[in-house]
Amino acid sequence: MSLKESAEQVEYEVGTLLPIMEAFYTLQGEGAHTGRAAYFIRLGGCDVGCHWCDVKESWDADHHPKTSIANIVAGALAHRGRLAVITGGEPLMYNMDALTRALQEVGFQTNIETSGAYPLSGQWDWVCFSPKKFKVPHPSIYPAANELKVIIFNKSDFAFAEEHAARVGKSCKLLLQPEWSRREQMLPQIIDYIKDNPRWQISLQTHKFMNIP
Repeated sequence: MSLKESAEQVEYEVGTLLPIMEAFYTLQGEGAHTGRAAYFIRLGGCDVGCHWCDVKESWDADHHPKTSIANIVAGALAHRGRLAVITGGEPLMYNMDALTRALQEVGFQTNIETSGAYPLSGQWDWVCFSPKKFKVPHPSIYPAANELKVIIFNKSDFAFAEEHAARVGKSCKLLLQPEWSRREQMLPQIIDYIKDNPRWQISLQTHKFMNIP
């Protein structure tokens, strides 16, 4: 390995170079911040393996360019909104300290969307925790979660949602979201469940209804 490659590897490990699959300005389509203008930064790399994932092309980090923090932040600053949403892939595969600090220093609110499969890093204004059955969440995610968003693919997912709701803080918002391909089957069940368990709220992927990224 050359000196340049060695230096890049160090930057990669400390989070000052990150594999960026895509970055784009749109409206947040789901969860507690639905409807807000947001700059999405989608990191490549994920080993959680959700079979219904709609961005499987993000899974292999080697397919996406390693990008400097300065370039990531410059892209965000090109737009008027000051909400940055870090998603993936699974963003907590990487150290998020440098990216979140840089974004906050120039006035961004930093939100993360994560399965919680890795230890929490970064300085976050909002943590959306969306656990998956395929990889056990790291304990550090539970006290930090502002929002628990559970994807409902079948009936057994309600019990899965309650298991995780028992571990997050009392102020954490509890959201149930139908998996897109199963929305017609699961929406009636989610509606009935929330009527019987009103501490939960529904989340819909409104960006897909609006046909925006």
